[in-house]
Amino acid sequence: MDILNNIKQPDDLKLLLQNQLLQLAEEIRKLIIDVAAENGGHLASSLGVVELTIALYKVFDFPTDKIIWDVGHQAYAHKILTGRRDKFHTLRKKGGITGFPKITESKYDAFGTGHASTSISAALGMACARDIDRQTYKVVAVIGDGALTGGEAFEALNNAGALKKDIVIILNDNEMSISKNVGALSRYLDKIRIAPEYTKVKKDVGTLLQHLPKVGDRVYKTASLLKDSIKNVLVAGNLFEEMGLSYIGPVDGNDMPKLIEVLQGINNMQGPVLLHVITKKGKGYMPAEKKPDKFHGIGRFDIQTGESLGKISNIPTYTQIFSEMLLKMAEVDKDIVAITAAMPGGTGLTPFSQKYPERFFDVGIAEEHALTMAAGLAAAGKKPFVALYSTFAQRGYDQILHDICLQNLPVTICLDRAGIVGEDGPTHHGVFDYSFLRNIPGILMMAPKDENELRRMMYTAAGCKSPAVIRYPRGQACGVNLDAGVQTVDIGKAEIITESAGDTVIIAVGTMVHPARKAAQKLSDEGIACSVVNARFIKPMDENMFAELGRTKRFILTVEENVLAGGFGSAVLEILSRNDAMPPKIKCMGLPDQFICQGARSELLQENNLTAEGIISVIRENSIK
Repeated sequence: MDILNNIKQPDDLKLLLQNQLLQLAEEIRKLIIDVAAENGGHLASSLGVVELTIALYKVFDFPTDKIIWDVGHQAYAHKILTGRRDKFHTLRKKGGITGFPKITESKYDAFGTGHASTSISAALGMACARDIDRQTYKVVAVIGDGALTGGEAFEALNNAGALKKDIVIILNDNEMSISKNVGALSRYLDKIRIAPEYTKVKKDVGTLLQHLPKVGDRVYKTASLLKDSIKNVLVAGNLFEEMGLSYIGPVDGNDMPKLIEVLQGINNMQGPVLLHVITKKGKGYMPAEKKPDKFHGIGRFDIQTGESLGKISNIPTYTQIFSEMLLKMAEVDKDIVAITAAMPGGTGLTPFSQKYPERFFDVGIAEEHALTMAAGLAAAGKKPFVALYSTFAQRGYDQILHDICLQNLPVTICLDRAGIVGEDGPTHHGVFDYSFLRNIPGILMMAPKDENELRRMMYTAAGCKSPAVIRYPRGQACGVNLDAGVQTVDIGKAEIITESAGDTVIIAVGTMVHPARKAAQKLSDEGIACSVVNARFIKPMDENMFAELGRTKRFILTVEENVLAGGFGSAVLEILSRNDAMPPKIKCMGLPDQFICQGARSELLQENNLTAEGIISVIRENSIK
């Protein structure tokens, strides 16, 4: 009997018997594997919480009760159970359902997520609103042990313990975020995992005291010191209870009957409760169980073997070029150190961590800390390279401005996955960094046109005595030949790629330089002569060159893979205005003032005209004869 096809709404599973719930879990797991194999996605995390998801829907009354999935990459089972099973094959595709919770997608998605460590704050806010309105629904936050390393999570825990609101926090502990977890918190959870007898002993002590003749109740109420002593001996101090939360666990998060029993008890408790569950990342699919980091976020793969079905190419990725170049520079310069925020694999720093472990720092999901730590390293004479995804660097804006740039410290921030990243959608596109960084005084911001220029920019940044940012995209580089020796780039100097006597010039930056050059070549065949300039720098810009172009050309087109608002094109306009060098016609191409949906990178670039063909069409429409 097919159980899943009979689940039309979440309440339907409340009628299922235990053996039926277990079968339902296997059917959900199979569907997740099948769709992820075809579409890619966050597989291992979602497989680990299938039993937990079913148990939550068995016990709580969603959507009247509210559930918030931290990050949300583990919410596939949640989506399947909440009326999106028939659309699940569209997961992460353009026009399909998203890979993360999204308020506008379903009434069961109480809060949109995509970045870590936000769930407890949002849950506490909802609980406060509930109490103001004198309602009684439950609020549940599911947060991973990786996300718990983020500072916002601890700020929320601190406030939750003080406010004493009725919320349920489920700590989904699989000993990983994307890569293996690091830090003191991870070691603390290790201690709890190896001492699960604490929960049983605490319960046994309470039962024993309550049954003492005559004095039992009075002794039980005053025995907290004794219980705390037992607790401290067993788990070296319970951080969560000291913060004012009732701690329960650890519980096997893949044991559905036990989970249901525990959640039913929690449903009747008052005040903030933290349930610590231990799950198996990748559970039910052996390749993902063996290599959960590989299957955290994966492209299309063969279900039988677990091997990727992506195109094999000899062209390296920008991340690989960054990784190799940093190793070469660090071999010569002993002051170079590397920092990342729980992403050594994704940012290409794993080889560095293996070769120079004493000069490598993975701080967990804590970008703010990573950046200020880098400032401290720089202040002490080191040359830190901080590798972050562009979308996650947004969380460290104040640290970049206040701790690094205000003090003019030589920290190099390397923004991987900049621009449109594809199927992960609006929570992960790195399309705002030009805009939110270029307004900071003293910052050096560069974007390479290809992998060779990336190496040159890294070499340039290592020699700078001020803050530097290098921004590069996800995926394969351009396949150009690498210079035998690496030279620096003249700071603030643009590069003329194609020079013509025509009235039109394209000023492109970063990933848009090659489409601009291709467009110019095609237009030349039509008799439209275009010059092409590789800006290289977002700040400082080549003010003299751009002002001269404004005075001598009749049409300037700027092209960038960033939002237009406050971005590269805006900076060019400021230069032209400041120098009284506005040409008769100027256009700026970039991304519109809206969040860009999910979809293949090529699809989204084409949709937003950021291709050679798009550039050609704009020039044809605006070319001055």
